[in-house]
Amino acid sequence: MALYEKYVNGKFASYADFARNFKLNTPEDFNFGYDVVDVLGREKPDLEALLWTNLEGEVKHFSFRDISILSDKAAKVFQEHGIKKGDRVMLILKRHYQFWIAITALHKLGAIVIPATHLLVKHDIEYRINAAGISAVVVTSQGGVAAETDKAQENAPSLTTKFIVGGKREGWLDFDRLVEESDGIFEKATVGWDDIMLMYFTSGTTGMPKMVAHNFSYPLAHIVTGVYWHHNEPGALHLTVSDSGWGKCVWGKLYGQWLAETTVFVYDFDKFVPQDLLEVMEKFRITSFCAPPTIYRFFIKEDLSKYDFSSLKYATTAGEALNPEVSDQFYNVTGLRIREAFGQTETVLSLGNFIWDDGYPGTLGFPNPLFDIDVYDDNGERCRTGVSGELCIKADPEKKNPGLFLEYYRNPKATEEAWHDGLYHTGDLAWRDEHGMFTYVGRADDVIKSSGYRIGPFEVESALMEHPSVLECAITGVPHPVRGQVIKATIVLAKGYEPSEALIKELQDYVKKTTAPYKYPRVIEFVDELPKTISGKIRRVEIRNKDLENK
Repeated sequence: MALYEKYVNGKFASYADFARNFKLNTPEDFNFGYDVVDVLGREKPDLEALLWTNLEGEVKHFSFRDISILSDKAAKVFQEHGIKKGDRVMLILKRHYQFWIAITALHKLGAIVIPATHLLVKHDIEYRINAAGISAVVVTSQGGVAAETDKAQENAPSLTTKFIVGGKREGWLDFDRLVEESDGIFEKATVGWDDIMLMYFTSGTTGMPKMVAHNFSYPLAHIVTGVYWHHNEPGALHLTVSDSGWGKCVWGKLYGQWLAETTVFVYDFDKFVPQDLLEVMEKFRITSFCAPPTIYRFFIKEDLSKYDFSSLKYATTAGEALNPEVSDQFYNVTGLRIREAFGQTETVLSLGNFIWDDGYPGTLGFPNPLFDIDVYDDNGERCRTGVSGELCIKADPEKKNPGLFLEYYRNPKATEEAWHDGLYHTGDLAWRDEHGMFTYVGRADDVIKSSGYRIGPFEVESALMEHPSVLECAITGVPHPVRGQVIKATIVLAKGYEPSEALIKELQDYVKKTTAPYKYPRVIEFVDELPKTISGKIRRVEIRNKDLENK
């Protein structure tokens, strides 16, 4: 029996069975460090927890016994340097294996972990330290992150303790050496429902990032993510492509996977090169894979027939909506449907194409039984079948909602704006069909209103993505004196194509034939790259603002 089965009520024969009968047992004192890592370290000590490799070809294997022992050692180091329950600690560790040791250790101490990306600079780091009251950081020695942290510390007085990984730096503690020398004996913490375990700064498509706070039950809610969406199983090898600074890392490289006793595969790289990642997947015989749509878009522009995908059994995606054309091309080569899902930093997986069928390309699938999720109109009423509205989760913030965030830390105004009238408002639009399956429309702020039509950018982007010249695209609205707005397409061309008036006309005609003619882009701009958040999501707001400035 896999460990996760201790926390759920049996096996399920179908999605209908799952939706009707699934229950999650969430003990109030659950601690992922003790109740998962240490339990597996004792009961299945030789089971592989982590398989890590890097660009230089180094390979490291870690069993659950290894992670249990090393996290005890790290916990002792942290405790000796003043870190205790409730302290905020920021981890900037890229894809280094030390991330898994450090986060497990901090969970054991009851500290609040704040993962962050290595792409941050002084201003970003200073903002985060001061906003959260961060007292300690654990940072990679690669790149300029440590130097940027030193600069930020000048205006961030709460930061007193700095650990560096993979090297040495004046004024910093050598994490690797201290862990190696530690005896691993420390005072353990007890935790409860009201204790914050993990916080992420949202990627900030508009305004300054907010701090999303989750409690210690959050890992258990990722059983749905790992087991029933990723299809993680004991002995499998799962790869989620994510830097440790993003919420997608713990979605796909930690909680649900280890509860399912799956080996987490980590490829420690900086720049995404499609050929490199495909070669690594082939070499290490990855069995399940999850990546954002952007990576699949680049994959299908390669000659996928050159690679051996025979070990790969499941493919999934989240982060943005996946264009059906991308899914179809991937299926033609691999025989696998990319199973799409929806969730946010504030939640675990909320909607998904689960394991009991072949998946439904172009849709977000069905609700996670943990959540009462539906689409609502502006009056707070559930929308009728086929009518788009805002995706909302019906829940009481005063009660325990496994997988749903506690609050925006130190920001009651933002919490109230998102969570009111018994609903958590996601800000995303979708519609539900007669089978209870959801299809994505777009962010509420991104919907275009043109000549009385409401047009979601995703449907136009999907039409354009079917054209071989389009590598990536973003659809936005441009102000128009008569129509209110007209549709604009900002396009990155695939290799071998050049911008031209003829290509613009060809793309416009293609959209007219592929979807409703009123949705075609009257304005097309070709660019070398699309503006994105540091988590890789397209910043349509930046395109809109630039157009307004140039008007």
